[in-house]
Amino acid sequence: MPHIYIDGQKIETQNGKTIIEAAYENGLQIPHFCWHPELSVSGNCRMCLVEVGMPKKLPDGNFEKDSDGNINVNYFPKLQIACATPISDGMHVRINNPKVNHAQEAVMEFLLINHPLDCPICDEAGQCKLQEYAFSHSQGESRFEETKNHKDKRQVWGPNVIYDAERCISCSRCIRFGKEIAKQDVLSFVQRGDHVTIRVADGEKFDNDYSMNVIDICPVGALTSSDFRFKSRVWDMSFNESICIGCARGCNTKLGVRNNEILRVEPDTNMNVNKYWMCDAGRLDYYPEVNTNRIMNPMIIKDNQLTEVAWDEAYGFASQELKKFKPNEIMFVASAKSTLENNFILKKFAKNVIKSSNIDFVKRNNPDFEDDFLKVADRNANTNGLIELGLNPQGESLTLESLVDKIKSKAIKALYVMEENLEEFPSLLSNLDKLELLIVHSSNHNNLTKHAHVVFASSTFAEIEGTYVNILKRVQKVSPALVTKENRSRMGMKLSRLDKFGSHNDRWTQHDDKNCRSSWRIISDLAKTFNADFKHKTASEVFNEIANEIKSLSGMNYDLLKKHKGVQLGKASNPDPIKHEYESHVMKPN
Repeated sequence: MPHIYIDGQKIETQNGKTIIEAAYENGLQIPHFCWHPELSVSGNCRMCLVEVGMPKKLPDGNFEKDSDGNINVNYFPKLQIACATPISDGMHVRINNPKVNHAQEAVMEFLLINHPLDCPICDEAGQCKLQEYAFSHSQGESRFEETKNHKDKRQVWGPNVIYDAERCISCSRCIRFGKEIAKQDVLSFVQRGDHVTIRVADGEKFDNDYSMNVIDICPVGALTSSDFRFKSRVWDMSFNESICIGCARGCNTKLGVRNNEILRVEPDTNMNVNKYWMCDAGRLDYYPEVNTNRIMNPMIIKDNQLTEVAWDEAYGFASQELKKFKPNEIMFVASAKSTLENNFILKKFAKNVIKSSNIDFVKRNNPDFEDDFLKVADRNANTNGLIELGLNPQGESLTLESLVDKIKSKAIKALYVMEENLEEFPSLLSNLDKLELLIVHSSNHNNLTKHAHVVFASSTFAEIEGTYVNILKRVQKVSPALVTKENRSRMGMKLSRLDKFGSHNDRWTQHDDKNCRSSWRIISDLAKTFNADFKHKTASEVFNEIANEIKSLSGMNYDLLKKHKGVQLGKASNPDPIKHEYESHVMKPN
């Protein structure tokens, strides 16, 4: 295996690697704007200039050495760009010396000649590569005294991306992403020199299913989201790791939160699942349900209308009503959009406490959604997880497809639905009034909760700890990003700066904490009214029981899942090795 020396440090690498790749794989930072590990090399920005040399050789083939026995290195007269220079065995590279530093300062001065001072209003401010390098690789002053060159601002490229040409440094990341990753080659440079800009091809829109990834990889604030634009300063937000529940891919994400609301969703790097990307649907379609139309407290039916009550009253009423029915008259609906922990406890309650074997979950298969990149046809985040739990009906078990007939014939009199709205079953929704009891776990008001006799206010994926098993059979963990009454004592430093240090008279502290709970906890508390004690105090304890009972999850725990960013079923003893992940922005919130 070839080796190179970077600032005197010996680095083992592989043939075919460039200097910047070898450096990043070993945790060394080389400044750059245009290079990205998933995109082709363009060499536009010249920020990654380094000094490169090879050992001097004598006529006999041996290396020339100085009086101290050190090998003499013959450095090239010109600096080389690290992104496009392949390594050679024995190569010496200097990434931090006066010659390199002077070149970086010159590049920064050049890039900032026409860049507007938009930092106070720019969405990128606080996680901007240009700001970052202006701090660490710039002299901090410019010799340019002429008027800056003005270009078009607020150019709408498509439904989700807005372009500000004045801020653009022509790195071409967005152009290469559109062509190489999104397969929509509609972006290109036009003009030349200081008038260069990027245009969308005539008659086209930049509207592919992954268009918003160009916002993440843009090193400056030239590309902004029409959804997030001007909503918040990033240093006023918290960013906590989660996963996308939009399909069975389970893309790793970060939830940007302020004022206890999700303001944006962005991809979190996981080279085994989604690499650096996620689809626009995953960013936009699900977080509004977390912020709006929420059920704030448990409710029970009183005088023919749902009324908010305390949790104990809701548990007591639900228990009293459930005890009126025989086990085979009660049907349970699990949710493949919910966690392993919630579904495991639901199954345990149904089979061990109620003694009912009637349990099924909603399957969602949409081939039109699937593509050959990240999106998959299974629109449930946890189908494989429920299969591992044994919740796929077998034999003569009652299914959702036959439920309407069973309700009409009075074979099923009570329905217990966890975190599903059953919109895929319109005939079932139209026959709910024939039930004698409907108990629903829900985070949002919907057509199902309107018919319920008991509504338990359940937490969303953004407010709980739990696990999902994706289409690759990889077990992945989510952690809370929003505060509820249930998790407030454990959120601590995960809160945003404003939420953490706000006072009673700040407008961003005026929201009401949702009195919602994790579904596994709701069911565990309900089980106590049947004299059954599940004895779980935390979600991790529930997961430990799952791992003890199910062979494919044996040996797994939350710490292992977090350390390896997920572990495949059956591989707890041999998880994927931890990889050094490329980070485009180093100085950023959280």
